[in-house]
Amino acid sequence: MSDPSPVRPAVPVLDVWCDLQCPDCRGALDDVRALRARYGDRLELRLRHFPLEKNKHSFAAAQAAEEALEQGRGWEFVEAVLGRVQELDRAGEPFLVEVARELGLDAEEFDTALIDGRHILIVDADQAEGKAIGVSGTPTYVIDGERLDGGKSQDGLRERIERIADRLLAGPE
Repeated sequence: MSDPSPVRPAVPVLDVWCDLQCPDCRGALDDVRALRARYGDRLELRLRHFPLEKNKHSFAAAQAAEEALEQGRGWEFVEAVLGRVQELDRAGEPFLVEVARELGLDAEEFDTALIDGRHILIVDADQAEGKAIGVSGTPTYVIDGERLDGGKSQDGLRERIERIADRLLAGPE
């Protein structure tokens, strides 16, 4: 009888509720990058969609982000779009396809995905779940059941997330 392989603890998950047309989410990019650099694959950062009604291109941007995830470059796409929020404001969906092209993704597939709506259900489900857990603005982070609202202020949020992540990674006390 062989020894069972050791059970590896689950990787902590940080849900990042985001609207890709939101200037506050753009401001949170430095924190997200820092968390990704610090933890690498020891912390799973999950993009969760919460397009706000006031941002007319945010629902399309969320669908485009899902297509980028499907093509293996989700976070790169998210960072590229958030870094140029004003262009998204002005140009809308053609800008999303252009960003995909710039990143070397299949831009025609992006265009098709935005037309056929293949990712709408994912975006709708994220938004419904966000509302159910009390997300009201973006960015909002959820880690270990704790909701941290970055839409009011980013001050100190990364440090709070790091404390929770460090505790989770340390395991039971």
